[in-house]
Amino acid sequence: MIDHITLRVSDIDRSIRFYRQALAPLGYVVKAHHEPTLGFGVDDGTPHADFYVSPAQEKPAAAGVRQDPTPVTHIAFRAKNRSDVIAFHTAALKTGGTDNGAPGPRAYHPGYYAVFVLYPDGNNIEAVVDWSQPGR
Repeated sequence: MIDHITLRVSDIDRSIRFYRQALAPLGYVVKAHHEPTLGFGVDDGTPHADFYVSPAQEKPAAAGVRQDPTPVTHIAFRAKNRSDVIAFHTAALKTGGTDNGAPGPRAYHPGYYAVFVLYPDGNNIEAVVDWSQPGR
């Protein structure tokens, strides 16, 4: 079971704006402030955040050593229903995301309905409702 994940980003202010808006339809709010890192979580009355954005650590490269960019990451956020998946997509595009797979069913298995958005750092952010999961 995962307690939380931290995504390193190139522009913390842009990322905070993006995730505030894109995750709002899924019930996520800012819950933890560890400046400049912010933690998001479901608005459930607890202080627990499970998704953090933090600035990428800039380390000077040694002489003659190429410095690679932050690797691309895929993160999937669970949505309550298809309407929330669509609302996530709309909010994400309005705040700088790029469509990477419109809302719709996926062939992974029956009941999997998702959308994919590329965040400006290149990370693939998904919102999904998966009716094959218990309790969904």
